[in-house]
Order: sequence, then structure tokens, then C-alpha cells
Amino acid sequence: MSSNKNALIRYKTLDKCLKNKYRKYTLEDLIDECSEALFEYEGKESFVSKRTVQLDLQNMRSEKFGYEAPIEVYERKYYRYSDPDYSIHNISVNESDLKAMNNAVQILKQFKDFSMFKEMNGVIQKLEDSIHATSHKSIIHLDKNEQLKGLEHIDVLYESIVSKKVLRIRYKSFTAREANIFTVHPQLLKEYNNRWFLICVYKGKMYNLALDRMEHIEQEEKAEYIDKNLDGDEYFKDIIGVTVSGTMKPRQVIFFVDASNAPYVKTKPFHKSQEIISETEEGTVFKICVQINYELERLLLGFGDCLIVHQPKKLRIRMQEKFRSGFSNYKNLNAEDED
Repeated sequence: MSSNKNALIRYKTLDKCLKNKYRKYTLEDLIDECSEALFEYEGKESFVSKRTVQLDLQNMRSEKFGYEAPIEVYERKYYRYSDPDYSIHNISVNESDLKAMNNAVQILKQFKDFSMFKEMNGVIQKLEDSIHATSHKSIIHLDKNEQLKGLEHIDVLYESIVSKKVLRIRYKSFTAREANIFTVHPQLLKEYNNRWFLICVYKGKMYNLALDRMEHIEQEEKAEYIDKNLDGDEYFKDIIGVTVSGTMKPRQVIFFVDASNAPYVKTKPFHKSQEIISETEEGTVFKICVQINYELERLLLGFGDCLIVHQPKKLRIRMQEKFRSGFSNYKNLNAEDED
């Protein structure tokens, strides 16, 4: 059990004891109560030290967690609340807290149209009513598109990941003439560039399936689920986007960005590994360490003539070919206009 959860159980136990009007609790009694409470939750012996309980009482008295509990020691031995009606579960909310909660509600409301958040609508409304929210205009606007195809699949995919269920998905890629059936073991859901993807195991390998290409989903009851126990931060650490290679090693990508666009790249790094190699009046040379994938190429191409790839050589040549092809397309259009 995590230390944070242990602490919450102790605080809850101490609160129950300190507001009990019909029993006197010594420090030793409080230690025993906390130890027993942790035993009930963990199912194993868990001794709480005297120092731990003393620190808990000190934290509850302080403003650290907003409790400011009126804990007193009477007869130089017993602990209780000086206010018999006090409980850490009844702490008051000040105006600053209300404003923070109101801001959080306005952000939550932006997700209400996503199918997986439908059940939150009532909760959000209750929160809004309980804090007397006055602003119905969202100041923070998140980039989203409720009309994206495939969002209706998020619920079943999410639940299948949580409950570890194998799925049969009828899937038609952009290049396929007909849909195919994929029997997959769902692991993660990933949003990138306003598009959702399912990260899954298919025939023993990791695959990305775009939600907007899924036509039908059903559970495969007979198959045994393969759990890769993926950590999203670890799995995507060496890439931009969603395409992860199980064999490709991350490469040093060195690129130049002109002076007018360098500030954008500095303030919004392409990747967490990004570093500045050099700066001049003409622009800035950056370095990132990532796998070379489709999403990286699209990002670099998006800067057009403002960005030049120096290394690796294969990526630089590929960028040159892309720009050469693009130039040819426009050259042909210009020739048609002349006719």
C-alpha cells in the first residue's frame, strides 16, 4: 500500500477517535487504533510508530492539509477535539477554494460531450450547483473535436483494458479495400494530434489501431488475455506521436530552425530530450533523441523552409525528396496555368 494511502487511513482513524465523546484516548490508544485500521485494510500486521502518530496529529493541527484541527490534550494524557462538532470531513471551503473548484468545473464541462464522460454530466452539474458557480463561459479552452469518428468506441475499449478482455475488431485501414478482423489484446488508449489510437497486442506484436477506422468491436470470450503491463510514459518516451518500433533505437536528430521560428520550438519542444546546440542571429540548432517515425517526419515537414535537418543523413535525404516532390507538384500546376 502506498504511503499516501497509509496516511489517509491513519488520519481517518484519528479523526474517528478524536471526535468520540464516550471514550478517552491516550497516545498509546491512538497508535493501537491506527495499527488495527491498517491491519484491516492490508490484511497483515502493520505497526505504527509513536513518532508517526505524533507527526500525524501535528499535521492535522497545522494548515498543511487545510485541517487546522482543534486537537487538545486534557488531563495531560488524553486526546480529543476541543470542538465536539469538528471533523476533518467537515472542513469549510473558503472563497479561494470555491474559485479553484469553479475553474476545474469549467474545464470538466468541456469533456461532457465525449461518450466516456457522459456519466459525469450529473456529477459536474452537482459540483456546479454546490459551489454556486457563476461563470458559464469557459476561459480555458481545450483543443478537441467532438465530431471525430471513432469516439463512440472509447467506452468499450477503456473497459476492456481495465477488465483485461480480448477483443475482435473489424478494422479497415485507409489503404485496405476491405475490412479485416483483428483479435487483439488492448493495452493503452492514446490521443495524438486530435486523433485516438488503441495500443494493443496482435499476434504477439504491438500494434496501433486508429479508432476512426474501427467498424465493429466485440469481446472474444474464449481467448486468454495477454497483459503487457505497459506504462504509457515509458512506452512512448523515445517517440513523437504513437508509432513505436520494438527494434529501432532512438537516434540523434539535429536540425536548424530560423530565427523567426526558433522561439516557438524553444517554448514548445518537439520532445523532452530536446537541447540547444548553438544559436546565431540566423537561427538555432536543436538536438532531440527519438525513433525516426512518420509523425516525426510530418512535424519537421510542417515547418517548411524554416527548418533544415542536418542529421541523420537518411532523414535529411528523405526530407529533401519530400520537398523536391512538393516543388514538382506546384511546378506542374504553374505549367497548367500558363496553358
